[in-house]
Amino acid sequence: MTSREALIALNMLPKIGPVRVRRLIDHFGSAEAILTAATERLTAVQGMGRETAAAIRSWEDSIDLSAELKQVSDRGLSIVTQEDPGYPEPLKQSYDPPLVLYVWGEIQETDRHALAIVGSRKTSHYGIQTSRQFAFQLAASGLTIVSGLARGIDTHAHEGAIAAKGRTIAVLGSGLGQIYPPENMALAEKIAAGHGAVVSEFPLNTAPSKKTFPMRNRIVAAWAKAVLVVECPEWSGARITANLASELGKTIYAVPGQIDRPTSAGCHSLIREGATLVTGGHDILDDISLLPLNDGPIQAVMDSCALPELAGAERCIVDALDGETLRIDELLSATSLPLSEVNATLLKLEIQGLVQQLPGARFTRK
Repeated sequence: MTSREALIALNMLPKIGPVRVRRLIDHFGSAEAILTAATERLTAVQGMGRETAAAIRSWEDSIDLSAELKQVSDRGLSIVTQEDPGYPEPLKQSYDPPLVLYVWGEIQETDRHALAIVGSRKTSHYGIQTSRQFAFQLAASGLTIVSGLARGIDTHAHEGAIAAKGRTIAVLGSGLGQIYPPENMALAEKIAAGHGAVVSEFPLNTAPSKKTFPMRNRIVAAWAKAVLVVECPEWSGARITANLASELGKTIYAVPGQIDRPTSAGCHSLIREGATLVTGGHDILDDISLLPLNDGPIQAVMDSCALPELAGAERCIVDALDGETLRIDELLSATSLPLSEVNATLLKLEIQGLVQQLPGARFTRK
């Protein structure tokens, strides 16, 4: 058995965790030696009870390592361990880095320049627009957007990064064989197909639970150089992620919201506690402008002046909205474009910050 296989096997055993395994490796010298150690030697290590030692001794009875590795290969996935050069460097510096990461897609060296965007699952139109716009601007500037593929803010952060043709990392609170939420499977496929990676520390068929989501949050907090909270209630997973990142010395950014919305309460509390108030991607890029990226400084792409020249449907819609506020049917008449193309283009223009949707499904130039 190789060291890599032994680490994967240890990761598949329940109720052990990376901290205990690290102690065991420090004691025995290798992951392989742990799996062959006698019960008495295992219980001599701090934090190792007889039940845990017995689980390690009988590991072949409780997990099927060969089947797990075959599934990984058959699905075109990969597994990186802390010993591999492709393991994310920021995670190595954390207190309890994952033993292994299951990867769908590709982790690149530049992904160490990452910013997390997190927030509420139940979000407002304001939160959706803000999440997409921040993600678009920051990803277009070269930062990798890290989030949790959850409903709400996470989903729109990933979509904004993809729209900018940037990179995004989705960290799951489940195994890669149990994509959650299931309606985000298409988004996960899009990320893995050239826009970044979907990753998990859990064995393939691990179902999401109240235990796995906090574990996911610690990875998001550790991977990113800073965390942006777009919209969240007073107590939420996003708030937990921000607190974890703060304990790691990371910068916390928060977007203010309406004072009467419960989904703004978490951001307002973070701002009172010292988080940096931001209203656009430029605020964050200005704050981290000295961060090296791709052998040079961050090249910010902010506001319409830094966006590429518009053409085709984008130019047609922007011109139609020049000095006008139009409904979808009026845009269809003014542009002669099909409905599907108008909807898709409006979404992209909203993310870029060029078009704003008003109440009543009306659109205007921003």
